[in-house]
Amino acid sequence: MASMLSDRIPVLNIATNMSTTTSLQQQQQPSLAQLDLFDPTNASATMSCGGQNVSDHYKEFYMMAQFITGLIVYPILCIIGITGNVLALVVLNHRDMRTSTNVYLSSLAVSDTFKLLNDAMYVIIVAISQSDQDLSEKFMSSLYPVAHYVFNMSVCVTSWLTVSVAVERYISVCYASRAKQLCTIPRARFVCTFVFIFMSILAIPSGLRYEMITIQDHTLNTTCVEIVPTTLGNNEAFMKPWSWIQNSLRGIIPVFILVYLNVRIINELRKERVKGKKFSARNRITLMLIVIVFMFLVCITPDAIMSTFFGKGYVEEDHLVKGIREITDSLLAVNSAFSFFLYCTMSVVFRTTFVKIFWPFPRKPGDGEAIQLTCTNASSTAAKKQQQQKQQQQQLQQNTTTTADHVGLVNSSQVVRANGCSHAAEDGAGKEDYL
Repeated sequence: MASMLSDRIPVLNIATNMSTTTSLQQQQQPSLAQLDLFDPTNASATMSCGGQNVSDHYKEFYMMAQFITGLIVYPILCIIGITGNVLALVVLNHRDMRTSTNVYLSSLAVSDTFKLLNDAMYVIIVAISQSDQDLSEKFMSSLYPVAHYVFNMSVCVTSWLTVSVAVERYISVCYASRAKQLCTIPRARFVCTFVFIFMSILAIPSGLRYEMITIQDHTLNTTCVEIVPTTLGNNEAFMKPWSWIQNSLRGIIPVFILVYLNVRIINELRKERVKGKKFSARNRITLMLIVIVFMFLVCITPDAIMSTFFGKGYVEEDHLVKGIREITDSLLAVNSAFSFFLYCTMSVVFRTTFVKIFWPFPRKPGDGEAIQLTCTNASSTAAKKQQQQKQQQQQLQQNTTTTADHVGLVNSSQVVRANGCSHAAEDGAGKEDYL
């Protein structure tokens, strides 16, 4: 009996040890439900390659949207937009174009160029994906944190520079007596610098929100890379209020401010408009800036709604949201690409300066020399009328030539003022009113 007990004791000890070890392992190993799929320390163990963690619904819609925007829309917009913005920077920084409005427009061209260069990187990644999906995913995962930061920073800067332009036009139209004191070049440079610095700092968390991890998929026996939120990205206490603040400053708040300012400006222009007469140069420039603001509102509103009211991002979303995001992001690229053509279409001064800089052939004497074209045209018209009046008066009263000259000069100044310009504008003192 003793020998039998002695023989069974080791067996009981082994069984006891095994049960104890099993219970300890069960306590130490969390269940799959307890694992955080977005924790970088666990993501490689719980996520799978090939997008198996994302539903396949609307995948065809997303792939079609990505193909159209990434390989058709973005390449066209990037080529046109980057070229146009560079040309606009050259023209707007010409010595004849030094006004406070042009300081804002130059800064807008810089932020739009950053946005389009960021989109150009995306075009390259989508193009690579057509032949090498693995290489494309590696590039996407490596560049996405930086691209996400540049995107948010440039869109925020563009939004508030557009607001700055609208505020300046509002002051110029509604408070014309104070415009020369408030709308100055040094003040415009300070505002642009502040917007760039503040929005660059505000967007820093977006660059730290995501990271690339390597996943070992034992089911498919392969290794891949994925973009997942970082520890900061998973910190809901920080990310939720920051996302609301950043998305509101990027879209919603600028939209409401611009709508209000545009309504006020348009109402003021309607009051000033005299039936049967053309807009003055100052009002034509204001009209052009209203068109720029309106285009911005159309392009930014879908992105603002998706980001702020629905709280939709890109990486964590399903294929339907990603496909919609491709469309809303392409609208932002449209806004960044066509400013140059608006300037050329609606500003005589911009076109004249552009020709003056880039036209290689000699111009006729006096062609395009004056930047204040409205005043120049008014002066030319006044001179012609003055000459006609002199001839008529010389025929009727040859002995009163001096009096006729005097009358002609008076009429000349009246014609100039009727066209919205003064002698101060001809001398350059009123230059701030023109593009």
